[in-house]
Amino acid sequence: MITIEKPDNLIDHFEIATEKFRDNNLFGTKNKQSGEYEWLTYGDIKRKVDNFRGGLASLNIKEGDAVAIIANNRFEWAVSVFATYGVGARFVPMYENEILRTWHYITKDAGIKLLLVSNKDIYEQVKHFKDEIDSLEHIYIIEDDSEISMNHLEKIGEENPVAAIIPKVNDIAALIYTSGTTGDPKGVLLTHGNFVSNSRAGNRRYSMLNETSRSLSILPWAHSYGQTAELYNWLFTGGSIGFMESVETLAEDLLKVQPTFLIAVPRVFNKIYDGIWAKMNETGGMTEKLFKMSVNAAKKYREQNGKVDWLTKLKLNFGRKVVFSKIAAKFGGKLIASITASAKMNMEISYFFTDIGLPVFDCYGLSETSPAITMSSPDLNKPGSIGTALEYIEVRIDRSMISDNSEDGEIQVMGPNLMVGYHNKPEATKAVFTEDGWLKTGDRGTIDKDGFVFITGRIKEQFKLENGKYVFPAALEEDIRLLPYIENAMIYGDGKSYNVCIVIPDCAVLKKTAETLKLKTTVDKLVHSSVVQEFVSMEIRKSLEGSYGHYEIPKKFIFTDENFTIENGMLTQTLKLKRRFVVEKYKDQIEDLYKS
Repeated sequence: MITIEKPDNLIDHFEIATEKFRDNNLFGTKNKQSGEYEWLTYGDIKRKVDNFRGGLASLNIKEGDAVAIIANNRFEWAVSVFATYGVGARFVPMYENEILRTWHYITKDAGIKLLLVSNKDIYEQVKHFKDEIDSLEHIYIIEDDSEISMNHLEKIGEENPVAAIIPKVNDIAALIYTSGTTGDPKGVLLTHGNFVSNSRAGNRRYSMLNETSRSLSILPWAHSYGQTAELYNWLFTGGSIGFMESVETLAEDLLKVQPTFLIAVPRVFNKIYDGIWAKMNETGGMTEKLFKMSVNAAKKYREQNGKVDWLTKLKLNFGRKVVFSKIAAKFGGKLIASITASAKMNMEISYFFTDIGLPVFDCYGLSETSPAITMSSPDLNKPGSIGTALEYIEVRIDRSMISDNSEDGEIQVMGPNLMVGYHNKPEATKAVFTEDGWLKTGDRGTIDKDGFVFITGRIKEQFKLENGKYVFPAALEEDIRLLPYIENAMIYGDGKSYNVCIVIPDCAVLKKTAETLKLKTTVDKLVHSSVVQEFVSMEIRKSLEGSYGHYEIPKKFIFTDENFTIENGMLTQTLKLKRRFVVEKYKDQIEDLYKS
């Protein structure tokens, strides 16, 4: 058994943090009337957790029971999770932006006894669950003042306090349900030791984090990445977390919260990068020239390790003082660095943020690994890699999984971060572990002599063309999305003679183009214009030439103005593409491409 240093459970971790940092701000929430952030201290949250724990105990929630929440990140989310752990129960988070049948499936599969929902609208959708699911006894509402409100339960607990149960290291803390891209969602069973060891390891990799550190909470805590990297990790630092109100208010919230560190996914930085360049191209003139001059000087400085001529240094100093400082101000003016996971950052975008003084470091992991496996950091960073393994974690490459004699292989993991298994799915659990106990990630990669891991593809996503050549669609799609007039794309060609591509043009760019050309037409008509489609197809092919083999570059295209979203079932909650759903939706059009 792998030993885990203390604290080895999330209750001790919470109690130590709330005592040590009692008077520090912990959570900030935007007041909907004033628009300003209001903060609760570690001590405030500790009192709320104690009260809610008493409320849960009054409902006979005990060891082995399951408590679930349907809510976005908020301080009540944290209160409910630590109160749940304190009565020895397991916690099951669900996304607020999820379909009803998934909530129903998870509630039944996990055997939920108490369900906490964010508002009355969700309550109205799920209240019938109590008549259909035997285990479900209670449904409570966060934003409510009735007898089934969270506040009411806290008041009961305040009058009937109970001491926290200290979990064992191998006790189940949570079930994190995967997206179900290949079937029903799977409940990943994670222990207290999984979470604490993983958050501690990440915290040690980032020694820059301290009591002055502040995060703007963007990623949902319903996924293990947000929980471990932000919520549990921050308890080691004594720092604070402000909650983003919504994606639409991100720019405003950055200015108000002034984060020093961000935990996000590549898509966030891709959108910001696209927005910066679109703004510069639109503005034009001297502003655009000075921006490009500064960016080129920073790039040259990096590529030549600082050994540049005086003129380049002059341009770079100008860029830092006049140009890059304005970009940094848009992030709140205090950002030091960011980490990103879920997918690897595009190198061009990663270099851009590094060059302007806002470095973004790649990390890698899975729900099944709590989630972090490897991390890049200021002290351990190699461009193009996803970092090195965290402490006590081992990574190996199994080349037997690859059938084309490639030098890479499947990334496999061993360490204190490995899940117990999938809830109620013994066969699926057995399938994901090797006979000697290593977890099979399904990702393809290599490890260099310095221990840096490089992702080369996804075994489950790769496909083989009719000619026997392997294609890794994610890399192609990533590069296609970099084009300024592309919002999204998906490559298909499994068993076919060539690749095709489903393209979603950037409607905002098309709209501006139409306005510039004084075309009186709608965006959807532009998307289906043969002239637009021919131009975009040509630009996609041209952008891929030189970087990919001719067999990889798509020959035909499907254009649509419906983006891949969580709402239409094309994306997971962590914004990964559900390929089989997309193929099913466009199967007739795909088949037509191969007939013509």
